[in-house]
Amino acid sequence: MRTLIVTAFVSVDGVMEAPGGEPDYRNTGWTFKDIEFDPAAYEIKGREQGETTALLMGRTSYEAFAPVWPTMEIFAGYNAMPRYVVSTTLQQDDERWPATILRSVDDVAALKETEGGPIGVHGSAALGQSLADAGLVDRYTLLVFPVLLGAGKRLFSEADKDKTALKLVEFEAYGNGIQKQVFDVVR
Repeated sequence: MRTLIVTAFVSVDGVMEAPGGEPDYRNTGWTFKDIEFDPAAYEIKGREQGETTALLMGRTSYEAFAPVWPTMEIFAGYNAMPRYVVSTTLQQDDERWPATILRSVDDVAALKETEGGPIGVHGSAALGQSLADAGLVDRYTLLVFPVLLGAGKRLFSEADKDKTALKLVEFEAYGNGIQKQVFDVVR
C-alpha cells in the first residue's frame, strides 16, 4: 500500500490557509511576515520532493498551483510526477499542469492500493481533513510557524471521531521559531 503524506505550513493554532500569499484571506502570506527566513527550516520541502512519487490535491489548491508551479524550477520534481485532483466539480484538468481527476475519497483509497511510492498532499485543507477523517493519512509533515492566526482553514477537522494516535518520528526547532514536526499515524 502506498503511503499518504499530508504536508503543510501551519500556525500554532492550526491554521494552514494562504501561507504563500494567496488572495482573499486577511492573513495572506503569513509564513513570510515577521519571521526571519532560515533555509534550514525548509530542507524538508526539498526532501519531500525527492521522496514522494505523486501529488494529490483538492480542486482549489490545484487551480492555484497549476498556473504557477510548472514555471518554477524549484518544483521540477513535482512537475515531473503524476498529479491527482480530488473534485466533484472539476470537469477537466489544466493543460499547463495535467492531472488525473478523482471524484471521491474512495478513489483515493483505491489509488493507495496501487503500485508506487508515497503520495504527497500539498495545501488542500478540506481534502486533508476528509482524508484524515476517512483514516487514509499515514504521515503528517508540518512546518509549524510561531504565530496565532485566529481564523482560517485549519489542518484538522472538527468531526466527532475517535482519537488518532500519532508518533513523532522527526523534530527540529529553528532559531526563527519554526518547528519541523513529522508524525506517523499509529494504526
